[in-house]
Amino acid sequence: MVLISQALGAILGLLAVIFGAFGAHALKKSFSEEQLKSFETGVKYQMYHAIVLIMIGFNFNLDTPSQRFMAYCFLIGTFLFSFSIYGLTLSAAKGKTWKFLGPITPLGGLLLVIGWALLVYQFIGRYF
Repeated sequence: MVLISQALGAILGLLAVIFGAFGAHALKKSFSEEQLKSFETGVKYQMYHAIVLIMIGFNFNLDTPSQRFMAYCFLIGTFLFSFSIYGLTLSAAKGKTWKFLGPITPLGGLLLVIGWALLVYQFIGRYF
């Protein structure tokens, strides 16, 4: 599970760089300023959580259910949060907003919050 967390974190980081470059260059012409900022938010959160997935792979064995759940929360939360933002902004730029993605973004955000709370729990658990 540790190698999977690190590999998926690296893949998410790679994609964040590619999406960031794509947004900065290709989408700049077809996106409004607000859409571009939203897209960049998705990229930033994707990169932050890619780094977190790699970091938890180095700091935890991910052998307990709570550690695995934490990794899943970060992974699934990142995918739901960032990729729903990408879908919303790309579809809005084409004039057909995929409104079904709207509720997915906060669900992804909730999973990220749960992941961070579980990370706090893991760190505190080491000392008490």
